[in-house]
Amino acid sequence: MNVPTGTADVLLRTEGRAGFLTLNRPRAINALTHPMVLALDAALTAWEHDPAVTTVVIEGAGERGLCAGGDIRAIHDDARAGGSASAAFWRDEYRLNARIARYPKPYVALMDGIVMGGGVGISAHGSVRVVTERSRVAMPETGIGFVPDVGGTYLLGRAPGELGTHLALTGGHVGAADAILTGLADHFVPSAELPALVRDLTRLPAAEAVARHTATPPPGVLAEQREWIDTCYRAETVETVVERLLDTGVPAAKEAATALLAKSPTALKATLATLRRSRALATLEEVLDLEFRVSCAALTTPDLVEGIRAQVVDKDRNPRWTPATLPEVTDESVARCFAAPPGGDLGLAAARQHEAHRRTTEQPAGDRPAADDLPSHRPTADDLPAHRPAAEDRAPRDRA
Repeated sequence: MNVPTGTADVLLRTEGRAGFLTLNRPRAINALTHPMVLALDAALTAWEHDPAVTTVVIEGAGERGLCAGGDIRAIHDDARAGGSASAAFWRDEYRLNARIARYPKPYVALMDGIVMGGGVGISAHGSVRVVTERSRVAMPETGIGFVPDVGGTYLLGRAPGELGTHLALTGGHVGAADAILTGLADHFVPSAELPALVRDLTRLPAAEAVARHTATPPPGVLAEQREWIDTCYRAETVETVVERLLDTGVPAAKEAATALLAKSPTALKATLATLRRSRALATLEEVLDLEFRVSCAALTTPDLVEGIRAQVVDKDRNPRWTPATLPEVTDESVARCFAAPPGGDLGLAAARQHEAHRRTTEQPAGDRPAADDLPSHRPTADDLPAHRPAAEDRAPRDRA
């Protein structure tokens, strides 16, 4: 059996029944690099076939958070140079996201502290997702001229009502209660209890270990804001969303409008279009295929480089978007975001269908399962939470 070795930036250990993945770039809030993605995937491969490892746990080194996202400085430099490294990174990252979602053993994500962008991709698709009072979960891509990816539009597109649209467009972060409400997490555990939870995960089934430490999270804010959020974000265009937010007379809605007007107009329109399309898709793989097209298209726009420059490189927080206003972003420019990238599509949905076909044809006719009965990514062991269905079986929630 291959034993995973990890890297300096991804530390691996097994203890008792659990395998631990520790992201180890604390000064960068454990931002993901391409080698880190490959190391995580290799470890999951080894542990999937290791009967001694019955639970996988992902955590972040340091006090600041699990993961602040991808290494956007590298993306900035690659986009400026017209390179292909970012697309190659996303190919492997999105495949990892899909793999996590279908992992056949309990995958426990300790979402303590900052969990943003790519950090959501390696945690919120897991089968057991734990947040604390320190959690700050977000998909903030519109602030850098980008669109929520790593399956973010799949998750946010299936949040209650238009809460996911609000979070995707504004890039706002949520705490524990609202992360659970919007379907980004499952369980609240006080941060002081995490060491004890980790110890229990080494010796107990995942659900039993988490249940021992689960508590009621501090109150969130989104449930009380649901009425104006649903009314405003139900609009067909971003311009109408902003108009409705400004017309409500609700201070929080006006703050949301102000936040939107500071984001990349192109990214806002592309995000809304991606969310609406992802809602019509049945599986995470289909959405990741869609997001890959949009991500690759962003590399050819000026806003991604400019947004990262303003937020991370020069840190002047004063991006100059092109085009500068929402009305200047044409339907044609948004449609171009969904064109096949020069290097070809991601192909996750096709690969999933091919694998399902192979499984059925390799079995004797009398033993073949129906298509809907093929193994999903959720473990069937008793130590999984029963309340969270497989990704492909999760119907979009009420959007009324």
